[in-house]
Amino acid sequence: MNSSILGFFTLISSESHLIWNKMSLPEGYEFRKLQASDFTNNYTETLKVLTTVGDISQEQFTDLFNYWSSLPEIFHPHVITDANGVVVATGMLLVERKLIHSCGFVGHIEDISVDKHQQGKKLGHFMITSLVELSKKLNCYKVILDCDQSNVGFYEKCGLKPAGVEMTKRFI
Repeated sequence: MNSSILGFFTLISSESHLIWNKMSLPEGYEFRKLQASDFTNNYTETLKVLTTVGDISQEQFTDLFNYWSSLPEIFHPHVITDANGVVVATGMLLVERKLIHSCGFVGHIEDISVDKHQQGKKLGHFMITSLVELSKKLNCYKVILDCDQSNVGFYEKCGLKPAGVEMTKRFI
């Protein structure tokens, strides 16, 4: 189903429910789950706007995709495709089961990236708000996201707010 047909609703077919999103995508664009065929459909190129991806083979991608698919309660990779069906934005929702909050769930939003030629169309905002709504539908008690200080303003426009400090220790 095309998001323009649904108007303000976007169908997440693999989730079997509608997610409310106050924004709409440009005509012909679609928000959907990642597919195995997206390796050759601009997925890794879109992620390169965000960070170093590395030299990933089709086999490596397929293995990772199959791993994610084997744990659908945890991994929720999504993309936005343009009117030609080409991936132009990426996002991942990871759902962590906690002991605290009565064995509650926390959503982690990761890997938000928009193709350089597609920026300015509010695709990142649509991706974030859709993943936030998905985390609600999956009964997460909160959703969190780490970002660079320079991106805080963007994420605030998406309804998120600063909460704490990110700490890291890199091994690569």
